[in-house]
Amino acid sequence: MSTAVAVFHGRFGRASLYRLNRPLAPHAHREGHLIFLIDGAPAAVGVDGKEYRVDRHHAVAVSPWQPHDFRPSDFGQGAVFLTLYIAPRWFMEASSQIGHVMMRFGAPSIEMTPDLAGLLSRAAEGLSEGEATSRLLGTIQELTETAFEHTWAIGKRAPPIWPRMSDFRIRNAIRLMNERVTDACVLDRIARDSGLSRPHFYKLFRQNIGLTPNMYLNTLRLERSIDRLTHSDDPVTAIGLDLGFASQASFTRFFSNNIGISPTDYRRVSMVTA
Repeated sequence: MSTAVAVFHGRFGRASLYRLNRPLAPHAHREGHLIFLIDGAPAAVGVDGKEYRVDRHHAVAVSPWQPHDFRPSDFGQGAVFLTLYIAPRWFMEASSQIGHVMMRFGAPSIEMTPDLAGLLSRAAEGLSEGEATSRLLGTIQELTETAFEHTWAIGKRAPPIWPRMSDFRIRNAIRLMNERVTDACVLDRIARDSGLSRPHFYKLFRQNIGLTPNMYLNTLRLERSIDRLTHSDDPVTAIGLDLGFASQASFTRFFSNNIGISPTDYRRVSMVTA
C-alpha cells in the first residue's frame, strides 16, 4: 500500500515524500508540479498523452492545469518520490528578481544534473526529518527555480497552459462549480444553469480550460479536502460527507486515486507553516 513519509504545507504550496506503488488517475492541479525519484524503481508520468520517465536521470515538470497521470513500475514495495506543488503566485513573487513572469514549464522532462541532485537530496532530507523551517523553504525555492530554468534551457517552447475562459458561459460555470463543489451530481445542473446542453458544455469547457469539467471539479474537491485535513480537526468521515461523498470509503478511494495515499495518512504526516 502507498504511504506518506512527510507533507510540508506553506504559502509556497506543498512538498511531499510518498512511497507509491499504485497508479494515479488522470488529474490536474492549479499549482506547478515537479516529480523526482528519491529511492526505488522508476515510474512514468503521462503528460498530455505522452509518457515521460521519472528515474535517477530524469524528473518531470507539469504546468498548472496540465492533465497528467502517474504509473509506477514497482507494484510491490513501491518507490519513494518527492513531489512539489508550487503556487504560481508565490513563484512569481519569489522569483521576481530574476524576471519570471508566469509559472509555465518549457518542457515536461528534466535532466537531473549535479546541481539539481544536490538540491533534491537536501529537500528530501529536510522533509524526512520533519524540518518545517525557513531553511527547507529556501531549498524548495532553489530547487523549483533551478528545475524551471532547466525546462527552458533546452530551447523548446510549449503552448500556454493557463485557462483562457474566453466564453462567458464557461466563466459562469467556473463560478457555479466553486459555489457548488459540495453538491452531488452537480455538473448536469451547472450545464443547464449556464444555458448549455451537456455535450456542448463538456466541449466548450475543454476548449476553454484544457481539461474536462469532471477533472476540474475533482481538483476543487481535492483542494477543499486537503485544506480541511491540514487546518481542522474535523473527522475524515465528516469531510467526505460535506464534499458530497456517500461514505468515508468512497471519499478515501477518491482521495487515494488522485493523491496516492489515504486522507488519514495524509493528515498524520502533514506539517504546516505560514
